[in-house]
Amino acid sequence: MVRVVMAAAALALVAGCGGTVRVDPPAPQGATATACATLNARLPHTIDGAERVPSEPPSPYVAVWGSAEIALRCGVSRPLAMDPLQQVPEIDGVPWFADPVRPALFTAITSGGYVEVTISRAHQTAGVLVDLAAPIKAAFPG
Repeated sequence: MVRVVMAAAALALVAGCGGTVRVDPPAPQGATATACATLNARLPHTIDGAERVPSEPPSPYVAVWGSAEIALRCGVSRPLAMDPLQQVPEIDGVPWFADPVRPALFTAITSGGYVEVTISRAHQTAGVLVDLAAPIKAAFPG
């Protein structure tokens, strides 16, 4: 129950007014920043019925769908809870770390960087991660 409340609180913190959603952007550097900008251009307009909306501040490293129902941040640091040697499940060829402390938080692990996705309970997690797999693989090949 505590995890559900924490996840809901995390999503509520990023919700903004008037259709704009506040999400703190990461600050990737070099090749990761380039790959994140490529990813942003390849992301779908709609995921699991939620339309993409602007984020505040605008950033090429952030994408949001719905009222902060789904939020993506590209170029984040490795999750603190993740053991670098830990085996993680793959969805459509993308390895995803599920944060045990924040159950709505998933991190794609690529050779070029990390992509964090927060998914509200209103959406099917597997479907969202499947929709994001192809753009992530295209932006972070090999």
